[in-house]
Amino acid sequence: MTRRQIIAMAAAAPAWLSATASSLSAQIKGKPGLGGTPTAFSMRSRAAGGGRGRGGPGAGRGAGGETPGRGPGQGGFDIVQHCHDIGLTGVQTNPPSTDAEAIKKFRERLESLDMWVICDPRLPTDESGLPAFEAQVQAYKEAGARCFHAAGTGRRYEDFDSLEPWKQMFDRIKKQSALVEPILRKHRVALAYENHKGYRAAEQAAWLKSMGSEWLGVCLDFGNNMSLCEDPMETCKTLLPYVKFAHIKDMAVEAYEDGFLLSEVVMGMGMLDLKGMVQILRQKDPNMIFGLEMITRDPLKIPVYTPKYWATFDDTVSPIPGRQLAHMLDLVRKNPPKQPLPKTTGLALADQVKLEDDLNNQCIAYAHKELDM
Repeated sequence: MTRRQIIAMAAAAPAWLSATASSLSAQIKGKPGLGGTPTAFSMRSRAAGGGRGRGGPGAGRGAGGETPGRGPGQGGFDIVQHCHDIGLTGVQTNPPSTDAEAIKKFRERLESLDMWVICDPRLPTDESGLPAFEAQVQAYKEAGARCFHAAGTGRRYEDFDSLEPWKQMFDRIKKQSALVEPILRKHRVALAYENHKGYRAAEQAAWLKSMGSEWLGVCLDFGNNMSLCEDPMETCKTLLPYVKFAHIKDMAVEAYEDGFLLSEVVMGMGMLDLKGMVQILRQKDPNMIFGLEMITRDPLKIPVYTPKYWATFDDTVSPIPGRQLAHMLDLVRKNPPKQPLPKTTGLALADQVKLEDDLNNQCIAYAHKELDM
């Protein structure tokens, strides 16, 4: 993608989308919901000397000496201030440490900015890790965390070559959730497992139903399960009883030789029924929290025509019905991208940051105008 294409992508949006997020800040303040997730600012984080800014399973480790709100792996990037500056009302990040004074300052800062926070504690692998986990739960709750987030998995179709290793991974997550549930219940704070391309909605819903705990739930990612041949609205409805908060995004698809490409795009330029999904979630909880996750990257390859893709989808344990595959391929055929899918390969870092900023700002403007956020 060239610099000219980046400029064209921004210019192609309707005029009302071109409003800067900073000019919307005062208008958005007080409306329910929209905050920022680390992956929405991967390029800015990288430019500031951090990693991709992901809030993953290990993101709960403290990073002493960081400014409150600069989550682990984010280097000099101040995600709290950036989210506030572009008109977001919350943030998914961790305090710099569990030190009492650091927690106090972190909370005071968030309260001064009138922002909510969701944190990513480091989940234990066995009972020996429970004391450290409980210390984080206590500290992060004191910091003002409304909920906890866990990614838990990678991309199932990339990470595993057969069913058994996938089953072992899923079993570990189930055992982990049973391990931490008493602590979550004790401190009355929920942990939301994201549908992170690791299990299908029915599999995740069955697991959480079997747990029967209000303190274990779902961070609903609007688009992830498309990679597992699920219709986004069906994913939303299947996981709805367990949703604690959501990662909101729009998605576009495009055919390629081994399957289809899947890409986050500016809200309103993709194929998701954003208004319908938001309405359903707000009917469940009028104060539902939404975290913007417009990930700026090359499109993901979903290789449904390759044997490896199907290696973990056993016909009896974890099937994808033929009608669902057919439906997904039909969606790909009938919904060509409205504009070229975003790409970062070949761009200088400064241009990647500019593209990320442009896409995020357009999403925020759309959410303000069309989704009452």
